[in-house]
Amino acid sequence: MEWIDFINNEKNKPYYSELKNKVDNEYNTYTCYPKYDDIYNAFKYTKYNDVKVVILGQDPYHEPDQAHGLAFSVLCKKLPPSLVNIYKEMENDFGVKINQDGNLDYLAKQGVLLLNTCLTVREGLAFSHKDYGWQEFTDNVIKEINKMDKPIVFILWGAPAIKKTKLLNNPKHFIITSAHPSPLSAYRGFFGSKPFSKANDFLIKNGITPINWYK
Repeated sequence: MEWIDFINNEKNKPYYSELKNKVDNEYNTYTCYPKYDDIYNAFKYTKYNDVKVVILGQDPYHEPDQAHGLAFSVLCKKLPPSLVNIYKEMENDFGVKINQDGNLDYLAKQGVLLLNTCLTVREGLAFSHKDYGWQEFTDNVIKEINKMDKPIVFILWGAPAIKKTKLLNNPKHFIITSAHPSPLSAYRGFFGSKPFSKANDFLIKNGITPINWYK
């Protein structure tokens, strides 16, 4: 199976037509992120059969020159606070200095699906597209991965992401949860949680090549 097969199947469901109409209207009327052609980048960078780890974000960054379709990843020099904290935890987890250029596509290409629960947003308005139907789409993505007959790591940060554990019932998989890396919550359990080394330990235990989390 390929992601394009999954997406095409979703496009045939009633909810998707309404979702597409709302998203198209938003992009035609307002500035939205990511670029329209980048909405499905998570699935372009990480092939279906290559998924090893799923990191679940909320919705794309809503400021200019940030979101490009991969959760938490940016193409700009100025890093959002959540990403700054992710890098801090990576450095603390592995005890190394990390090249913090903001672009996490190197992870996506290794099998880390960087998925937001909502794939689009209007400029300056966080969660503005949360009721459009993306939740159903991304829930179906998670359900599809849950069915995979191989060990997958799910890294769920923050209450909205942790709620998705109800979709995960495959005993092969490993679920890591903690507070969100946002400055509002990072000191309540994200820092010190070591999700990256825990993910690698699980992958190695199951005979899977670990992720090179830093470059």
